[in-house]
Amino acid sequence: MNPRRASIIAAGAALCLVLSFAVTRTRGGVFVGELERQASAARDAAGGKGVRITFHDRYGWMTRHPVLSGGAQLDTATRTRVAAAVAAVPGIAGVSWEREEGDGRTATIHCQDDVERILETRTIRFGEASTRLDPASERLLDEVARALRPCVGSIIAVTGHTDGGGNPQVNVALSLARAEAVRSALVARGIPADGLRAAGVGAQKPVSGLDPLDPANRRIEFSVISSAPVKPTPIDTPGPG
Repeated sequence: MNPRRASIIAAGAALCLVLSFAVTRTRGGVFVGELERQASAARDAAGGKGVRITFHDRYGWMTRHPVLSGGAQLDTATRTRVAAAVAAVPGIAGVSWEREEGDGRTATIHCQDDVERILETRTIRFGEASTRLDPASERLLDEVARALRPCVGSIIAVTGHTDGGGNPQVNVALSLARAEAVRSALVARGIPADGLRAAGVGAQKPVSGLDPLDPANRRIEFSVISSAPVKPTPIDTPGPG
């Protein structure tokens, strides 16, 4: 190819790339601006005036995964309601809270904290040697799903545990089947399947301080193990169509 022609083609490609990036930034700014407007309205309607909503990640890129901060004076129920209201805005792909540490640094709080509070005094229960949820646990999972919704966009681990009675291999299989049952129940309640991971560990990890044979070891635990976005992107807007 003629060197001059190749140079012209390369320059044209570079110009197209620059223009494409500029259009993305411009359109992305309009898109995120509208998300911010709707999110602010949802926050105020949920009683969260004073909560800040940031649509830029730590690299400065626009994102559909906003971080909420402030609102320390709000009670837990209001903070949960605010996060759920913001996460429900069409186009938002999951939110997280940020809090001040003692040295002034910030750390992201995930909805895991809210789930743990819900399960502090109640347990997701199954029939004996069964994966069938009892009716009270169905209602409890309604609350868990509402608490997890603000963390949509993260990877949420659902881990099943048993007590130490019975065959260890059977216990691992049963704990996994129960975790899968809970995962399916959460999917049915609107939590995306691709963000949920089920695992079963049997009786390998009893509750600290409890006899391994104690029935209280039969439990389901939730952990937010990754949050999105995991790397900077110009903006994760949906494509046309």
